[in-house]
Amino acid sequence: MTREDTKDDDASVITRSRREPSLFAVIFDRHARHIHRYLVRRLGPAAADDVLADTFLIAFDKRAKFDPARPDARPWLYGIATNLVSRQRRAEVNELKLRLALGPPPAEAGHAEQVADRVSARALGDRLDRALAALRPRERDVLLLVAAEGLGYQEVAEALAIPVGTVKSRLNRARHRVRAELGALNLVKETSDHG
Repeated sequence: MTREDTKDDDASVITRSRREPSLFAVIFDRHARHIHRYLVRRLGPAAADDVLADTFLIAFDKRAKFDPARPDARPWLYGIATNLVSRQRRAEVNELKLRLALGPPPAEAGHAEQVADRVSARALGDRLDRALAALRPRERDVLLLVAAEGLGYQEVAEALAIPVGTVKSRLNRARHRVRAELGALNLVKETSDHG
């Protein structure tokens, strides 16, 4: 890298980096701190470093597609980073939803905790049974295979001979309906307690 490389606009540096890959370091040096600051705001410091690295790896891999009419690469880099943030958030949300559907992991509980869990389960059991009964059979099948049996999307798809996308949409609808049903039941109970 020469001094001239650091004076060129981003488009010319990226274009030249197609032949001289090491020049892409100029783009990193110019924009990494801005992208990192953005990622820290969005994801926190722990995840920001990894997503920053992924952002620049993707940018490096896709540099041949960069529009040379755009002299500044920062908006392009923000776009890549934002897509990675969205992807990470979707993955976290899906993981949380799955954990909610599966319930807490089995724990080595004492006798008092086991009794309390059984009492809570019985109280919730009737309400949950009503919520499950209100589901369409195809949605109930998917929800129970995932939540009760611990199958993954692909396994459910194979079990029911349906596409994975159909598994995901049925599971999503089932979760929304069960939550709505349980929420409506809670609201009715609270209202009747106060009135």
